[in-house]
Amino acid sequence: MYKVPAQNTGKALIAGAAGAWQNTAAVTGANGHSFAKALEHVIAANAANKFIAYNNIPPDIPKVETKSNSKGVLMMNPGGADEASWIVHTIPGFPKALRGYVFPPAEIQKGHLLICLTIKESEIDAIAMAIRIATPLIYHNDIPDAEINSRPNLKKLVNGESRLTPPLTVTRQISTAAAAGLKVTIYSKSEKSRYVISPIAVDGQASSLENDVSQWLISEPGNKFCAIDKPYHKSQTKEPSMAVCIDDATIFGHFNLIGQNVENCT
Repeated sequence: MYKVPAQNTGKALIAGAAGAWQNTAAVTGANGHSFAKALEHVIAANAANKFIAYNNIPPDIPKVETKSNSKGVLMMNPGGADEASWIVHTIPGFPKALRGYVFPPAEIQKGHLLICLTIKESEIDAIAMAIRIATPLIYHNDIPDAEINSRPNLKKLVNGESRLTPPLTVTRQISTAAAAGLKVTIYSKSEKSRYVISPIAVDGQASSLENDVSQWLISEPGNKFCAIDKPYHKSQTKEPSMAVCIDDATIFGHFNLIGQNVENCT
């Protein structure tokens, strides 16, 4: 889901119907849009859903110092069902774990990106490996010890065991849970790049990059779309970071249209 600046509604690409953007209900409400549904067992307790939530600006915890900029939720069903998902987003102070749905009012004026991937539980440890390299700030964890201890990278993630490595040395590939699942690659930094410049529009909704923090990139040539957690300035070369890339021509096509105005990086 892409929410442009100064709009409380967004545009969503839904699995199985990604050929066109779909309008969402207001993100300020707890119902009627895809991410309210994805977070329903994060904002309220449910025995069939346990999760890790991480954010460099965690809800209601002021002045936390971290070099990470990663934000997301990794969740699973600790019971017999093979159910898991991973949410990657750009919203500070969100979501409030087990304390109800509250979209930060100040963030309505900014552009944001939210991605939800439905995965198999067998993918969790590969994701945890990539996340821990980005040294995220975990503010909630209620995944049972038995589930954590059976996954070595997940255990290192929750215990804060991270080892920084040079760019492009850590990559992990996963796929979504559907029969014809999306191919997803998780890795650290890209190489050569150009910047998208204003103005842009998301399916007719105008956006200004000055207020848009939905950091993303597309490959040249296609067909990869990547959500990134930092703009990768030269000053950030040695800082932890992560990119989540989806290899899909349809999704690439939508973001390629958005990114028509570009200039070379200096």
